[in-house]
Amino acid sequence: MVQKYQSPVRVYKHPFELIMAAYERRFPTCPLIPMFVDSDTVNEFKSEDGAIHVIERRCKLDIDAPRLLKKIAGVDYVYFVQKNSLNSRERTLHIEAHNETFSNRVIITEHCCYTVSAQHLGKDVHPENEDWTCFEQSASLDIKSFFGFESTVEKIAMKQYTSNIKKGKEIIEYYLRQLEEEGITFVPRWTPPSIAPSSETSSLCKKQAASLALVVPDAAQAEGLGSEALGSPSGPPEPGAGTPDDKLDADYIKRYLGDLTPLQESCLIRLRQWLQETHKGKIPKDEHILRFLRARDFNIDKAREIMCQSLTWRKQHQVDYILETWSPPQVLQDYYAGGWHHHDKDGRPLYVLRLGQMDTKGLVRALGEEALLRYVLSINEEGLRRCEENTKVFGRPISSWTCLVDLEGLNMRHLWRPGVKALLRIIEVVEANYPETLGRLLILRAPRVFPVLWTLVSPFIDDNTRRKFLIYAGNDYQGPGGLLDYIDKEIIPDFLSGECMCEVPEGGLVPKSLYRTAEELENEDLRLWTETIYQSASVFKGAPHEILIQIVDASSVITWDFDVCKGDIVFNIYHSKRSPQPPKKDSLGAHSITSPGGNNVQLIDRVWQLGRDYSMVESPLICKEGESVQGSHVTRWPGFYILQWRFHSMPACAATNLPRVDDVLASLQVSSHKCKVMYYTEVIGSEDFRGSMTSLESSHSGFSQLSAATTSSSQSQSSSMISR
Repeated sequence: MVQKYQSPVRVYKHPFELIMAAYERRFPTCPLIPMFVDSDTVNEFKSEDGAIHVIERRCKLDIDAPRLLKKIAGVDYVYFVQKNSLNSRERTLHIEAHNETFSNRVIITEHCCYTVSAQHLGKDVHPENEDWTCFEQSASLDIKSFFGFESTVEKIAMKQYTSNIKKGKEIIEYYLRQLEEEGITFVPRWTPPSIAPSSETSSLCKKQAASLALVVPDAAQAEGLGSEALGSPSGPPEPGAGTPDDKLDADYIKRYLGDLTPLQESCLIRLRQWLQETHKGKIPKDEHILRFLRARDFNIDKAREIMCQSLTWRKQHQVDYILETWSPPQVLQDYYAGGWHHHDKDGRPLYVLRLGQMDTKGLVRALGEEALLRYVLSINEEGLRRCEENTKVFGRPISSWTCLVDLEGLNMRHLWRPGVKALLRIIEVVEANYPETLGRLLILRAPRVFPVLWTLVSPFIDDNTRRKFLIYAGNDYQGPGGLLDYIDKEIIPDFLSGECMCEVPEGGLVPKSLYRTAEELENEDLRLWTETIYQSASVFKGAPHEILIQIVDASSVITWDFDVCKGDIVFNIYHSKRSPQPPKKDSLGAHSITSPGGNNVQLIDRVWQLGRDYSMVESPLICKEGESVQGSHVTRWPGFYILQWRFHSMPACAATNLPRVDDVLASLQVSSHKCKVMYYTEVIGSEDFRGSMTSLESSHSGFSQLSAATTSSSQSQSSSMISR
């Protein structure tokens, strides 16, 4: 398996030229990197004007590996080739490295880059000093074979790689102090010579400068040749919306996200880059990406999968806008016994819930399950907002909140079956979409009936979350290890024998006059919860889903946004001068298939011939499961346009009628010949269209295994992002 590393941008608060003077002192050997034994220059080039300097070194490393492994491999030292390309005119240094030893068994590549902050991060990132130096690196390790010790070699390489990354700061600062002791605190910038260089030299410089623009993956962090570091901890302003060009600063990570190991930083950067590429700059906030990574122990593939499921869910239900567009019904404001109350000793926002005083049956009967779920989501969204505010107030990363649950009054009426069902669904939704947001859960005054409730709900709670629960029976919370360890005495609520007046509603029984019938609740749920501009459709093998769009004015723009929730599909756009016949109403007929998960409509008659009755106006677009696609098409003629989603079958190998092994394996992962899409389309006049005049290829983004989670009515899914 290929191991990859990508660093954040690390900022040195020194000019580029001074950093270069410190960096050059690392050769031919560096006492701070014991494994770096020696290096020899094998090639060197310098332009006549001195602006371009390319030097290639062969570096000798003494890898810290077991003696037995070295004996089996037949080597005592490992050699790497490092190429440094310095452009003093542009103030950049590119470092490329790769292993020479065992290159047929192990492939290690690394790329590092030094540049000034104004070029690298944008002039608004460090407005106080555009002359600071930025450093960034990436690397990959691919072990093809190594005498049966592949796993051991991978662990050794990654361990040494990360340890050398940590040494980067020490190394540069060591040589900066050395320069200062020698009285060197300033190195002048390169200036062109008074005599213009010859045309031949100029041509050579241009070619060399062009080669510097190529970004090549890097190699030998296992050798420590490119590990550099971070400046002082004072961080830059918090970045705004993510764009494909914006990059995370290591100072920013430490200030707003916390202390991460090099590999954790790498996971964050790589997942963030994937989102930038697939979402065209519309990506979740960094704190949110980090939560999903932590929830899956920084396994990028697993984190990406659950995050993509959550993003589609947010888009379908417009959760990003819930705080601005939805107000809780008065019944919730009066009888839901919960609210925000200051913060705990760690600066986390504190939410107080008097569950024992709440009439769960009355709330469910008066509001329905969907309204309660939406209210809990609004609480979680408010919690995210408060975490951001507290991060700024306390000057340290705060990404979770504390919940204090008072169970006084809890009894068997709280175990009402519909109420427990609603609670379980709420837990399921919150666990799936707000991972690692609960920092601590304090359960106070747990009565005897609590173990029964805990037995029902605990299987639905993630193991990591359960470890954050602290449960106190009776008045145990007042003793050692109790509430005072986590909350300041001044803000303990009055109903817990504290001195602080708590404005959380006291709850109480919901009047039965507010109860509504099941029919009323169902209608309310549809209006309240499922309002969405997106439609769902099922696509079967041999039964595509099609929608008809009539265009009166040529040059109108058809736009679309759809997500492939299950299976692989092919998206097509056709044009016809005549309207297809409306689909049959019979759900078992050839033109219309209905199913619980969506609808299926076919418009193109089987007797129609492509090229005679209708024509293709765009090349087919193959969309994989989990991908989100946005695009537009400028119509050339009036008439009828048909947007079609059809089942994508794996092609057989061209040289034989037998299917390929990869195709067979892929087909085994599909449980049925059924796909599912969620889509939205709109027609815009050309004069009103403000956007990219592109077609099917306009924005094709990939999600990973979007349909892996349940697609039942209790957790329908679709694609989206969390806006910055």
